[in-house]
Amino acid sequence: MRLFPPSLRVFGLTILAASLLLVARPGAAQVRQPAVADTVLPASRLNQRLPLLAGGLVVSYSSLMYLLSEGWYTGEKSRFHWFNDLPEWEQLDKAGHFWGSFHESRGAVDMLRWAGVPDRQAIWYGGFVGFLLQTPIELFDGRDPAYGASATDLTANFLGSAGLIGQQLAWNEVRIMPKLSFHPTRYAALRPNVLGRSLGEQFLKDYNGQTYWLATDVGAFLPATSRWPRWLQPALGYGGQEMVYNDDGTNAALGLRSYRQFYLSLDVDLRRIPTHNKVLKKVFYALSIFHLPAPALEWNPRRGFVAHGLYY
Repeated sequence: MRLFPPSLRVFGLTILAASLLLVARPGAAQVRQPAVADTVLPASRLNQRLPLLAGGLVVSYSSLMYLLSEGWYTGEKSRFHWFNDLPEWEQLDKAGHFWGSFHESRGAVDMLRWAGVPDRQAIWYGGFVGFLLQTPIELFDGRDPAYGASATDLTANFLGSAGLIGQQLAWNEVRIMPKLSFHPTRYAALRPNVLGRSLGEQFLKDYNGQTYWLATDVGAFLPATSRWPRWLQPALGYGGQEMVYNDDGTNAALGLRSYRQFYLSLDVDLRRIPTHNKVLKKVFYALSIFHLPAPALEWNPRRGFVAHGLYY
């Protein structure tokens, strides 16, 4: 018996990665400038912080896996098998896996840097953490008779981690940031047990209201003399509508036909907002996984171009 949707598991792991950074010193999670070589840091710093980091991650992740096993995978078990869920939900769940794995890896790299691990080692050791965190979920799914392990979920997890590693190796910072935004939709009321009853549940479960973004730090690619504000970034978004069931036939019985949506908007990189407040710096870092409300231009195959004065 499943009590939670796949998006909740990915979201939970991502919030875990972001929240663990709150133990880091202020400034450790800030945007880093490209470095020519790794900096050798005092061994005392590494010796003091790495055990704290490792212990916190092991306890938190073990607790989350236990909650999943007790709250999600409580029914009968089957032999491990695969299931192709690529055609479902207009691939919004794959975007969620990419987003989650990217930010889990991003959090791990920054935490290792805070602990004193040299940059290159932090990138490689922490970069695949997102993929490693989410892989056990597929092992659980593979023994669920109602579902199965998903090769495309694993691929999305890997690409999320690889996207983080590639940017860190190329620029020693994140310049193209995956983000998420949400708005309530009318579709949740048609299937509240799956898409959510309360607003909080709908945020986690209703793919119709989720939009995934790639925000680009244009200023990082411009000459140092450019006056482009680094906090202002163009963003490309992807979403979908009329997804009450994960198959076209059942949706059609309700008079629905799912379709994709594409967006062009602007975003604010909160990490670039100048502040000397240490707590606020950490809050900005954690919230940087979300796309803030902004004007947007949408294109979809049903209505063509649609302008939104404020989209979220």
